[in-house]
Amino acid sequence: MSTPSPRPSYAAVLRVPHARRTFAAALVGRLSYGTVSLALMLSLTRSTGSYAVAGLVMALFGATSVFLSPCRASLVDRLGPRRALLPMATLYAVLLCALAAACRQPGTPEAVLAVTAACAGACTPPLGPTMRALWAELLPDRALLQRAYSLDGVAEELLFVSGPLLVGGVVTVAPPTVGVVLSAVLVAVGTLAFATSPATAALCPAPRRKDAAPATRGGTGQARSLLQPVVVAAAVGVSVSAVDLLVVAYAGERDLGDGAVAWVLAALSVGSAVGGLVNGAVAWTSSTRTRLPFFAAGLGVCLAAAGLTPGLGTLLLAVVCAGLFVAPALTTAYLIADESVEPGFRVRAGAWCNTAVNAGGSAGAAAVGLLVERLPLPVCFAVSGAVAAAAALVPGRRRGPARSGGGAAQSSSEVPESSASSASSGS
Repeated sequence: MSTPSPRPSYAAVLRVPHARRTFAAALVGRLSYGTVSLALMLSLTRSTGSYAVAGLVMALFGATSVFLSPCRASLVDRLGPRRALLPMATLYAVLLCALAAACRQPGTPEAVLAVTAACAGACTPPLGPTMRALWAELLPDRALLQRAYSLDGVAEELLFVSGPLLVGGVVTVAPPTVGVVLSAVLVAVGTLAFATSPATAALCPAPRRKDAAPATRGGTGQARSLLQPVVVAAAVGVSVSAVDLLVVAYAGERDLGDGAVAWVLAALSVGSAVGGLVNGAVAWTSSTRTRLPFFAAGLGVCLAAAGLTPGLGTLLLAVVCAGLFVAPALTTAYLIADESVEPGFRVRAGAWCNTAVNAGGSAGAAAVGLLVERLPLPVCFAVSGAVAAAAALVPGRRRGPARSGGGAAQSSSEVPESSASSASSGS
């Protein structure tokens, strides 16, 4: 049984039966997503000798991974984690190994690389959305769930920082294709341990009912309630991805060097991690749909201010402040997505937010690349901030009655997160 408390800690999240094992397994699998991009890019560049070809293949890999994510999540909702994730992870790992072998083979046709990469991306197991859906089943206490999502978001942030560092260590002693194989091993081992954990039994496929209302079956009611978190998630993706190129341009204008760029981007990650932990520790009295616009607007204002900073020190401060709103915005978006749908649609709801972040990131990188060449940097920073601020204006639509079944808690439109009820942990 999970015991609600007025101020539950992060330790309380991990004390839920099987939570530590399941979360650790999911993180091992998700570390693959932090290692695969750099390892694959280096492998393709060495194999083809062309940045253009490598970029195209990576674009196909990313596109099928991102835009087919809701479809893969739908399979998890319908079949359950064990029946859906294990085949996906197996295919994904095999195709990554095949891609590594193709990169090692001289003269491999570019079309073969492209098709293999696209197929691999299409099989990427949605471990992040599934883990968040599982948190919602294990933790009916909304205050504990808020902390679990914050912990999950911070851990994911660290994975995407440590993943490239791990690949950097690998390529100093071995070819980059070894990094691709390592990514395959990580996702296979992590997914196997995750899917076979006793905790995943809590995430059962929801039975279909012929008499269910359209919103219960994932119709327009749920779609409208997901609009706010999905739009905000996409805007955060746009704004954060824009920072990468804007900081490079900022350092170039002031001749600060590449080292300064690394420090600023690290500051964004540190700010996001701190913001995520603080957000999870606060006993909020306002609803998630009230907080989400605040986080989006805060990110936008800080990014706009970053473009007006006169030097590296003030830029670091502004970027840290912007980072403070990133993880809270995404965590809150995931919370809203979870409470907006029936239990049988949780993985899909989380996947839509995840897809929005990644798609927004790709769009933001492309758009800011065009803007930097045409507009002054302060204007570019302001535009990237305006995207997040504009998302704050999207109205939140509550789904209405609280969910039933599956250990679900009442929606925050009915009960504040701090007054959750006791229920079985589902493990």
